[in-house]
Amino acid sequence: MITSDRMAAVDRNAEALGVPRKQLMESSGNAVARGVRRLADRGASVAVVAGRGNNGGDGLAAARFLDDFEVTVHLLGRPETITTRIASENWAALRAAEYDTTVVTDSADLDLGDPDVVVDAMLGTGVTGALREPAATAARAINGLNAAVLAVDVPSGVDADTGNAAGVAVEADHVVTFHDAKPGLSALDADVTVADIGIPEAAERFTGPGDLLALGRPRQSHKGDFGEVLIVGGGPYTGAPALAAQAALRAGADLVRVACPASVAREIQGYSENLILRPYDGEHLGPAHVESLLSLAGEHDTTVLGPGLGSHESTLAAVGDFLERYDGTAVVDADALQVVPGVDTGATLLCTPHQGELRKMGGETDEDWRNRAELVSEFAADLGHVLLVKGAYDVVSDGEETRVNRTGNPGMTVGGTGDVLAGAAGALSCVLPPLPAAAVAAYANGRAGDAAVEAHGYGLLATDLIDRLPAALRRDAE
Repeated sequence: MITSDRMAAVDRNAEALGVPRKQLMESSGNAVARGVRRLADRGASVAVVAGRGNNGGDGLAAARFLDDFEVTVHLLGRPETITTRIASENWAALRAAEYDTTVVTDSADLDLGDPDVVVDAMLGTGVTGALREPAATAARAINGLNAAVLAVDVPSGVDADTGNAAGVAVEADHVVTFHDAKPGLSALDADVTVADIGIPEAAERFTGPGDLLALGRPRQSHKGDFGEVLIVGGGPYTGAPALAAQAALRAGADLVRVACPASVAREIQGYSENLILRPYDGEHLGPAHVESLLSLAGEHDTTVLGPGLGSHESTLAAVGDFLERYDGTAVVDADALQVVPGVDTGATLLCTPHQGELRKMGGETDEDWRNRAELVSEFAADLGHVLLVKGAYDVVSDGEETRVNRTGNPGMTVGGTGDVLAGAAGALSCVLPPLPAAAVAAYANGRAGDAAVEAHGYGLLATDLIDRLPAALRRDAE
């Protein structure tokens, strides 16, 4: 089962792995044609109703596999407004081969005739909301025919994730969906076929540019819409919380504050004028600070707990007390990680250990990333929290779903890159659920490290990653 958003990411990741979308469209069209053949004998009449996106492109491709049927193709909208190159190429191929094609620019002109089968290829899984014209009129026309109706991926007008329709929708008898079942299809009174179109399993397993599709900002956005992050760190170390805070800002958080011992506040502030400090008394975190920290954390969307805190006995006791009483979202890193297995918490935790820290938490690891992925998944299930285990291949798991990140390089063994990752994960946790936040953070952190190595070689610094995070998180980045 796969949601529409995740399907879009997987489709993009497949392209990055070398499986072009045009190839996938050919496979999709062939699968739709096979579905038509199951419904009607050769010579039957088939009306393909195509929209101007890739769902329409799938229908246009299907027409070329149905030469032993009487096929008519009805394009809803002007050909020059087809939204993707590959769909436009499929339309051009039909026109060049002189298939029976009609352009419908006015819904009043739609005439489907009396076909034996209608292929609904108007709108796919990425479209929600009520159908607009001419699709709304076309849906009513399709529903009024005495024909078998086969929908491409999802019936037009139906939300693929919920099965609901905001208005009129195509009442499909059959659905040919691609790669995996969509959650909303189980609610329909239709026969559903899941077609394998050649998307490799790696497109789901490995992070890729498709994972960045989860990020985006409406033009009408306001301060705070993309999260406020609290970094709780510092004491024995001052660079770690400063790195995490700056990374959170570069990863898109609107506001980032650092709660740290007053003894090191001026030093941490000195790293950047962009940092907002919330000092507390003393030289390290202790139980007396927990109450005020809980109040402060409650004003933020995500807390990053651990960078530079150290492992003083009273500090670890304070971390445990904080987590037991905290019910928000927290990224836990560095020395704070060792406390997590023994804490009963209602918080949503994203833990970011390297393999040594994972062992200290009670988990197991392995040099082979496949074995490590299984071990991390098992431990995440036992722990009840998301794990992002850093390594040559990062492993992200919540115990049910596991993703592997392959960006990054040996130069990132330098100190501080984990603090950058924790800060980025904190910012992303403000706008994404924990597992995709961890996956995107690992992918972007690694890409930033790769860009830094390209510029500096293996003498990179953790600070080299920070300014490269925005480019690494761009959705159109290749």
